Amino acid sequence: MTDDAKFRTKEDLERAVRALAREFKTDTVFIIGSQAILLSWPDAPEAMRGSPEIDAYPENAKLWEIEARKGAGAPLEASEHIHGLFGEGSLFHSTHGFYIDGVDEVTARLPEGWHARAMVRSFSVDGRIVKAVAPSPDDLIVSKLARLDDKDKDFVEAYHRARPLDIQLIEKRIAETALDPALAKRAIAYVRSLAGKRNI
Repeated sequence: MTDDAKFRTKEDLERAVRALAREFKTDTVFIIGSQAILLSWPDAPEAMRGSPEIDAYPENAKLWEIEARKGAGAPLEASEHIHGLFGEGSLFHSTHGFYIDGVDEVTARLPEGWHARAMVRSFSVDGRIVKAVAPSPDDLIVSKLARLDDKDKDFVEAYHRARPLDIQLIEKRIAETALDPALAKRAIAYVRSLAGKRNI
């Protein structure tokens, strides 16, 4: 793997979208997690693009699961199917230098109304148009603040160094997210600690 392969690119994002669109025969693929930033900021700082995975799910995951169970006679989760075909250690992973982590609509803690602010890009896949949908940068930051592990802090701080956060807007978005009060308080305290800091 080359050094460049350590960082995700817009080409990686498109490859993930095409893979899921083909496998699930869907016209919409949702991208969440840190690499959702590629939809709005494909040349984001490398510190924000160092993940080996792209978190994604097809819009029709639930319908796909219903149909899959009819044929298999046993529960089959779309996320597990993604892991098997495109996940860590898969042929897809070894071929392309990254993997797709199968998630679902409740994996990321996102503010109410995020769909209305979502970033949308269209790609041609086998003669049809497929939409990639990702949270807006502000909503993505909130999902990071909701979890706030070391990787999330690194991502938020790298973002803030390059594009200073609107702290008041982020606080508003946190309030619009269904978080435990203690988590919300922690997120707000952390983001306020970044105010006025660029050289973190």
